[in-house]
Amino acid sequence: MIRAVTPDDSAAIRIIHNHYVENTVVTFEENPISREKMRETIDEVTAYHPWLVYERDGDIAGYAYASRWQSRCSYRYSAESTIYLAPEAVGRGSGTRLYTELISILQGRTIHSVIGGIALPNPASIALHEKLGFEKVAHFKEVGWKFDRWIDVGYWELIFDALPPSSPQCE
Repeated sequence: MIRAVTPDDSAAIRIIHNHYVENTVVTFEENPISREKMRETIDEVTAYHPWLVYERDGDIAGYAYASRWQSRCSYRYSAESTIYLAPEAVGRGSGTRLYTELISILQGRTIHSVIGGIALPNPASIALHEKLGFEKVAHFKEVGWKFDRWIDVGYWELIFDALPPSSPQCE
């Protein structure tokens, strides 16, 4: 089941996220985050964008969300997408279903560009993004340092045909 996140999901999401913090380079965070910090992050993200969780047998097995791409007002029609799965959920198609649902929600909003950043190498994440129509648009070499090595980051982008609504200029 895929559903919108609730504040009560922060503990389970934190466990999934901290697995990646402690064991991989897919996030550049180096220290596990607290339940309170995860709850704050959920509140910050959901004030503007969707955050979905994937439940399997009553447990959260993954999550995906969109966040602001940049803080400047002119970027308001772009979003950065993020997805994490519990290790036992990887390779079962749940990531595709979860990310597809997030993209569908974003298409129904005023979002024009969705950007996914990927720590490289990461063939599974690249395959997921490209399967869903994202195209590689950038590759930054050695921009992160984790586990005593340099990490490259690539960016994939998905563009919707949506035009922004007529609205006042940014203040």
